[in-house]
Amino acid sequence: MLGDVTFAYPWLLLLLAIIPAMILWYWKVGSAKQPSVTYSSLRVFNRVPSSWKEKFRHAPIVLRSVAVALLIIALARPQSFSSGRNVMTEGIDIVIALDISGSMISEDFKPNRVEAAKAVAEKFIDGRPNDRIGLVVFSRDAFTQCPITIDHRVLENLLQKIEPGMIQDGTAIGNGLADAVGRLKDGKAKSKVIILLTDGANNAGEIDPLTAAEIAKTYGIRVYTVCIGTGAEAPYPIQTPYGVRYQMIAFPIDENLLKNIADITGGQAFVASNNRALEEIYEKIDQLEKSRIEVTSYRNAAELFSGWLNAGLILLLLELGLSNTVLKTIP
Repeated sequence: MLGDVTFAYPWLLLLLAIIPAMILWYWKVGSAKQPSVTYSSLRVFNRVPSSWKEKFRHAPIVLRSVAVALLIIALARPQSFSSGRNVMTEGIDIVIALDISGSMISEDFKPNRVEAAKAVAEKFIDGRPNDRIGLVVFSRDAFTQCPITIDHRVLENLLQKIEPGMIQDGTAIGNGLADAVGRLKDGKAKSKVIILLTDGANNAGEIDPLTAAEIAKTYGIRVYTVCIGTGAEAPYPIQTPYGVRYQMIAFPIDENLLKNIADITGGQAFVASNNRALEEIYEKIDQLEKSRIEVTSYRNAAELFSGWLNAGLILLLLELGLSNTVLKTIP
């Protein structure tokens, strides 16, 4: 009954010690006032049934003791508390623009560049539960693999289905960036971000990458560029009649272009030379773009003394009524 109840004045509960004293006083005083008559034998009274008044003659002291106990508990101000949190989140709209050109199957990253990029992107998505995130892929052209969404399970499923060869080969950085801008420009989020990951130089597409960057800047979109690979030779799998053979191939990159895109939009440019470096880049971006979360804790007290007080007063009035009427004792 009192498991979830606390008291504003718990020290008043020490007054409950007077209850045993009241009962002890009742028995001592009652015994002293009990009239006695001397009989030679009481066997004649064995057949006389006890009246209901005699059976309930101790009811007043019981009622009085319970009433006093209830009044003492009421004075101690029993309370119950409800607590919780109000959480307000202001997420960020993010689009990951991922290069899926043929060079992304190079195996200087494990197991290859595109699979490494997908694994790190999935980890990044898992760490942003309050953000809407979308996915754009590009090679010779670009398309939206997943519009921005808060349903990250759907997003991750679509991310896993990405593989090079889905689109005609090439590296249309401008098209990929423009498609990502198109997904973000009408969003209501105060912060909009594109993570552009590529391993090559722009060699296809109808939209100039710097023009796409200027459009992103117009809509207040920051672009973080990630160059995966360093331009050095990397093992590239080639299918032959005798199985897969590896050839060391150097694919050209354009770090200056990626840096200019980042500078125009107020983002940053990164270069990843291995899996761990790629993870660290995403961790930096994660720290740079933090969602705004406000947590307000509250604790409400509900006063419970009125029920105890009313019950105590009712029992006290009942005791007074019975003691002065049907259970009144006459010495």
